[in-house]
Amino acid sequence: MAASSNSSLSGSSVSSDAEEYQPPIWKSYLYQLQQEAPRPKRIICPREVDNRPKYYGREFHGIISREQADEILAGVEGAYILRESQRQPGCYTLALRFGNQTLNYRLFYDGKHFVGEKRFESIHDLVTDGLITLYIETKASEYIAKMTKNPIYEHIGYATLLREKVSRRLSRTKTESRKASVTSEENTPVEKITSLVRRAALTQNDNHCNYEKAHNFKVYTFRGPHWCEYCANFMWGLIAQGVRCSGLKSEGLYRVSGFTEHIEDVKMAFDRDGDKADISASLYPDINIIAGALKLYFRDLPIPVITYETYSKFIEAAKISNPDERLEAVHEVLMLLPAAHYETLRYLMIHLKKVTLNEKENFMNSENLGIVFGPTLMRPPEDSTLATLNDMRYQKQIVQILIENEDVLF
Repeated sequence: MAASSNSSLSGSSVSSDAEEYQPPIWKSYLYQLQQEAPRPKRIICPREVDNRPKYYGREFHGIISREQADEILAGVEGAYILRESQRQPGCYTLALRFGNQTLNYRLFYDGKHFVGEKRFESIHDLVTDGLITLYIETKASEYIAKMTKNPIYEHIGYATLLREKVSRRLSRTKTESRKASVTSEENTPVEKITSLVRRAALTQNDNHCNYEKAHNFKVYTFRGPHWCEYCANFMWGLIAQGVRCSGLKSEGLYRVSGFTEHIEDVKMAFDRDGDKADISASLYPDINIIAGALKLYFRDLPIPVITYETYSKFIEAAKISNPDERLEAVHEVLMLLPAAHYETLRYLMIHLKKVTLNEKENFMNSENLGIVFGPTLMRPPEDSTLATLNDMRYQKQIVQILIENEDVLF
């Protein structure tokens, strides 16, 4: 989910039926304004400046006054220089010509250049982004003001869409299972799978429909032109143009590693504080840290979630060629797991299924998650590298089957 952080959303009308929701036509007005914005023009100092900071170029003019900067920039829209303050030596200023006047901004550097919250690799990018923002906010002030009214996030969101999709799916499954119940009662693998479907459909599992996790929006840099998914307005600027949810839609979720030391911090927090451990987004804004801690927990279990006793049975089930028979065999082995292991696996598969529902954004389908979680959830009883290598594709396949069929198998 992506949204412009440059402004709030416009008051587009949204159907109450998520199934009928159609993405709005992209609006070109703000994009056209960005194309019209003045281009940065670096004014080079004609002389060599002593004590020029190494991270500034020849646009640095040394210690000059505001009046001198205004004379240098006069008449050239988008022109800019850098100067050192006369009043506060060691402090630096960006002087920028816009709207027939010279604007002065206190300039900072901490490895990147910034005058506000946004941080840039180069002064050129900073000025480009600044000119775009100044131009759009000047030309489209009334348009932007209207965008702040009647936000639509409360009307259409991931949780609502997910709940309605799952409700429809369960409804379809109930209908299909009722049809299957009046057909042949022969004890074939297909009929046994049908009974699993019926059981899953008739069981009211609150985990599917009642779980709504709040979005965790983070400022995000979109590469190339990007429009807001909901208000259809162009998201202007070079970097940090908007926000997107850093939860289930994070690219490479569970595949991308978080910082090891931070993952260890999370682990120690749980060891120390148990369920009172603080893993909030304010403390750990990178979702990959939390995902990494979860994987570490499963890897470090003395007995894997898929126990040593059931390991070989799962591997043999994965080798069955007939899909229906394979699914039934997996189900039978699941029933052999201890209750705690079964419930942990069930809860994890429900979660991973939700991850796959966002495959277009996070690029993590059931196969990719199987690759990640296969060796994490199941290990051969004997500590054999060869056995592990030989079984890897079956480990992946088992987890993939569990994810894709979690509503039937559990």
